[in-house]
Amino acid sequence: MDEWQEDRESLVDLFGRVRDDWIENDFSGWIGANRFYPGTADALKLSSSEAYIVTTKQSRFAEALLKELAGIDFPSERIYGLGTGPKVKVLQQLQQMLQHQGLKLHFIEDRLATLKNVIKEPALDNWNLYLVKWGYNTQKEREETEAIPRIQLIDLPDFSRQLK
Repeated sequence: MDEWQEDRESLVDLFGRVRDDWIENDFSGWIGANRFYPGTADALKLSSSEAYIVTTKQSRFAEALLKELAGIDFPSERIYGLGTGPKVKVLQQLQQMLQHQGLKLHFIEDRLATLKNVIKEPALDNWNLYLVKWGYNTQKEREETEAIPRIQLIDLPDFSRQLK
């Protein structure tokens, strides 16, 4: 970005505007270009836990995908998307909420690097950490996870159980 004299915020804003235009002009095409990993939306639908979504997508897009692809009216106040800060900071905010005091919290993620960042933050030691066996990780990262005691590797049935 430095080489082209671009800053992250401007590019994120531009990407959001392009996506907004696509949605406005071809909503079904935009929806059709997205998908959930098989079984994940059903697990979220059947969840009895108070779940939060912490995503690198902008919140409005995550909310639209949940509603249109999965038929889930997920509360917008429980979606933390792009612009709400790094995931580590969002987890700190969540654990400080009064309703979460004294609870064991669970963070399910598909990027090993993100989980490693959580481990580096002592204030987040009370979180149970999980790396899913799908998404933005490789077989090598899943194997690496086996040597990190703090992170549990989970498959879809495990994911569904965590949400119940």
